[in-house]
Amino acid sequence: MSIIIGGTIAIDNVSTPTDSAQNLLGGSASYASLAASYFSRPVHLVGIVGHDYPEEHLQMLESHGVTLDGVERSEGESFTWDGEYHDNMNDRTTHKVGLNVLESWEVSIPAAVADSRIVVPANMSPDNQIQMLDQCTAAEKFVIADTMDLWIEIANDRLHEVMQRIDLLVINEGEAREFAGTSNLILAGEKLLEKGPEYVVIKLGEFGAILFGPGDRMFRFHAWPLKEIVDPTGAGDTFLGAMAGYLASLGGVEFSFEQIRDAILRGSILASFTCEDFSTRRLEKVNDDEIGQRLTALREISHW
Repeated sequence: MSIIIGGTIAIDNVSTPTDSAQNLLGGSASYASLAASYFSRPVHLVGIVGHDYPEEHLQMLESHGVTLDGVERSEGESFTWDGEYHDNMNDRTTHKVGLNVLESWEVSIPAAVADSRIVVPANMSPDNQIQMLDQCTAAEKFVIADTMDLWIEIANDRLHEVMQRIDLLVINEGEAREFAGTSNLILAGEKLLEKGPEYVVIKLGEFGAILFGPGDRMFRFHAWPLKEIVDPTGAGDTFLGAMAGYLASLGGVEFSFEQIRDAILRGSILASFTCEDFSTRRLEKVNDDEIGQRLTALREISHW
């Protein structure tokens, strides 16, 4: 089953306490598309890049089964993000954001892929998410969306419109607390379900995630234990994309609580690879055996 993923495609410049790297592949849709490709192809990427976007990044995505017909090419400069991680690798400082081609971008989905049944409006503005959903033509589809604190603060009404049109919300713990208006994550999960989606996943970074579903069902798990984190940029987007890819591999658009749970576990595994090098350098070299080995090991260390 084909997947369509819309969102940012960026050039990242990242610094950590021990190293730095420039002109990296970045953006929510980039990471999500690559991760999804490990479970289901084709993955249709929708976004915009400028004249200065490194061609090798796009070629890498294509080599993994990501189609680029929905990627608009602009004469402007690409979206860029410059950030620095601090000693604990959880806190970071954004030094510069160049919206550039994103400033006036409107989503345009090619007719040939508009009927994709797994739809992922990734971490972009609610206006762009609504534009994407309006153009997706499949009568039955499963929609997975992400958001961020900026949109909760400045586009709250439009974000609530998005919530009424999605099946699964993926959100980090700080944003969940802010959006739900409570510091208690269990209450936050319940309140977010009331806003529209059938399922909610609250990401807890290195501590895993919590899944909330119908009938007060809940699943809590721990992330893959990493001894060293090189660069956590894009880990959450990888998590989201891997979930979408796995669900697409199952066929259909209606999923049980257990299937969403299994998708989360695979998302956690793919996200762990992302953290092991800058950008997608490690993720793009992963093979099925490595994914399977970590999945088996994660099951062993979390079962009792």
